[in-house]
Amino acid sequence: MFFNSDNITIYYEKYGNSDKTILILPGWGNTRMTFRNIINYFKDEYTIYVIDYPGFGNSPIPSRTLDIYDYANILKDFITKEQINPIIIAHSFGGRIISLLSGYYKIKFPKLILIDIAGIKPKKNIFTLFKEKIYKLLKSIIKLLPKIKREYYYQKLIKLFGSNDYNNLSISMRETFKNIVNKDLKIYFKNIEEDTLLIWGKKDKTTPLKDAYTLKKLLKNSSLIVYEVCGHFSYLDAPTTTNEIIKNFISN
Repeated sequence: MFFNSDNITIYYEKYGNSDKTILILPGWGNTRMTFRNIINYFKDEYTIYVIDYPGFGNSPIPSRTLDIYDYANILKDFITKEQINPIIIAHSFGGRIISLLSGYYKIKFPKLILIDIAGIKPKKNIFTLFKEKIYKLLKSIIKLLPKIKREYYYQKLIKLFGSNDYNNLSISMRETFKNIVNKDLKIYFKNIEEDTLLIWGKKDKTTPLKDAYTLKKLLKNSSLIVYEVCGHFSYLDAPTTTNEIIKNFISN
């Protein structure tokens, strides 16, 4: 099924037929497909909604550059239209959206389950600052080349210095990606009041464990569970344990 808001279209799927609802928000670049285990576990007791973000899965690439507020507005409109008050399960990028829905728009959810979420902007170390200076220097040199050669060498530069997430995107989605990752959302996490469960992989290199402890301090009513041997996709690394923990959290 498709949902349109402000000329932005997302694809979503719905499972179950209960008055109790769960909304699943995937990570950046991931789709509904990675949540099959969670969906199958909860669909008999809950109605589950899971989405594909614009440009991923079955959702078309948007016609304009987006920022995190655009994503939050899409979900806000979706919740309103569907007339649901869902429990939230969010992974990685999904946490950015929830920081706005709850912390900025003040939408109240029954409970939040936030798994290895993003939204805490990392401090730049000396290596990162040096890498940025080299990138800017090389970019300025490329501008001195004949126009016919600039694009070729610029794309080489992007592949050399860009992250995997950035390099795997279409050119039209790269500006959207930059808008999103450069936004620090701590100010919004501070405003979240819902009962919140943080689940984190100790070996997460994308959103490191120190982010979990930062969020634990920011979120007023939160608990943190750390998986010792899991990475950024802890809900896939430990599916059975994750399902049982989520069930206990939302049932009690």
